[in-house]
Parts: sequence; C-alpha cells; structure tokens
Amino acid sequence: MTETLQFYWSYPFVRYAVIVGVLIALCSSLLGVTLVLKRFSYIGDGLSHVAFGALAVATVCDVADTMWIVMPVTVLSAVLLLRTGQNAKIQGDAAIAMLSVGSLAVGYLLLHLFSASANISGDVCSTLFGSTSILTLTRSEVWLCVAMSVLVVVLFCLLYNRIFAVTFDESFARATGICANTYNLMIAIITAVIIVLAMNLVGSLLISALVIFPALSAMRVVRNFKGVVICSAVISVCCALVGIILAILFSTPVGATIVVANIVVFLISSAAGRALRR
Repeated sequence: MTETLQFYWSYPFVRYAVIVGVLIALCSSLLGVTLVLKRFSYIGDGLSHVAFGALAVATVCDVADTMWIVMPVTVLSAVLLLRTGQNAKIQGDAAIAMLSVGSLAVGYLLLHLFSASANISGDVCSTLFGSTSILTLTRSEVWLCVAMSVLVVVLFCLLYNRIFAVTFDESFARATGICANTYNLMIAIITAVIIVLAMNLVGSLLISALVIFPALSAMRVVRNFKGVVICSAVISVCCALVGIILAILFSTPVGATIVVANIVVFLISSAAGRALRR
C-alpha cells in the first residue's frame, strides 16, 4: 500500500488533487459552521446547481476557461438568494429550491440539446459527482484555489468576532454597530466562490456534504463556537485526505469516497457525543 501511494504521489495531478482537496475541505468547514448555525446550510446545494447550469452554458458556448462564466454567475446568484430570502413573499428556502431545480434542469437541457460531446451522460455524471475532474486540474486552477483559500482563512480569522456576533444574534450585532447585512453578503459571496472551486472535488450534487457534515460532527462533541470551528476544520481535512487516498488505492469516485468518510465520522461523533452526555 505504501509503495502504491509513493508511485501515485510521483504524478503531479495526484499532488494537485490532494492540495486542492485539503484547501477546499478547510474552507468549507469554516463556512459550514456559520451556515449551519444560521440555518442556511442548504444554500450550498442551491448554488452548486446554479454553478452546474452556468457550466453547461459555458460548455455549449465552447468557452475555453469556464471559470470566467461560472464564478460571476454563482456569486450573483448568492447575492440574489440573500436579497430574495429577505422578501416576505418568497422565503429563503423556497427561493433556494426554485433556483436550484431550475438551474439544474436548464443546464441538463442545454447540454442535451447543444453539446458537441458524444458522451453527454459521462460529462454530466462527472460534473454532478466529481468522479474524475479532481484528477485533471491544471497548475493555474491549483494556484487559484490556493489564493482563494488563503483569502477565506484570512478573512475568517480577522473578522472572527463579528462573524460570531452575526451568526448568533443579528439584532445584537446591529445594536453594537455591526452592519449585519454586509457580513451576510460577504458570507454568501465567499460560499459561492468555495462552491465553484469544490465542484472539481466532489461534484455539484455532493458539495453540501463538505459544508454540513464536518460542522454537525464537531457539534456533537464540542460545545463552544471556537472549538466547533477548529474541530470541524480538523475533521473536514482528515476526511478529505482519507477519501482521496482510498479513492486512489481502490479506484473509487473521489467525491463519493470523501462524503462516505464524512458520514462515518458523523456516526462516530454522534455515538461519542451521547456517551459524553451520559
């Protein structure tokens, strides 16, 4: 097993996959704690479907670098979701459901009607579940992921106290002079960026797992916000590493393997949490 890992590690695309996987898992876990506590964790699923629709449009239009279309569209959708969720006529969960299902349907329809690829089902499966795309990353995509991940971690550390206040009590945050809407907008935009980057790792249908499972696992055994954030980051990074290694050794889909690793850790954390409470 060690020799097999050393053999695969000699290939640049494997090293790229590990670096991107760890960074995306780290950023997703940081944002996941805030999104779960604000009861807005489903935004990851909605934005991932929007990213799939934008990717389908870019593919049909034969755009060389799809990131230039997918990223702005997903960020704009995050802003619209935040604004629409504050509308009394359309609640946040309804807005996410509408945008999610609509984007997924339009994206698949466009690929089916106009795609020049002979293997439409394979392309769609790879995009939705991230089966092979993590192993085809270019050097520029890796550097983009590194830059965005550093930005997310720095912003989270610098604005930790204000994010904490906005997460638990927006009214109190506003009373202390914090512009809660600005920080909610920042969280939505950063989430959109991470969603686009994570599509290569686990696919658009499984992205929510990276956001939700580490946070929920950490909440089962830790009772304070800072501890949950740290524990969530550790769990997410470890699950990403284990998932990628197992996928390499046993030729399983990378995204699905990472998600299963997160599920196993969640079950273990739930059992440990019940034992600690007793």
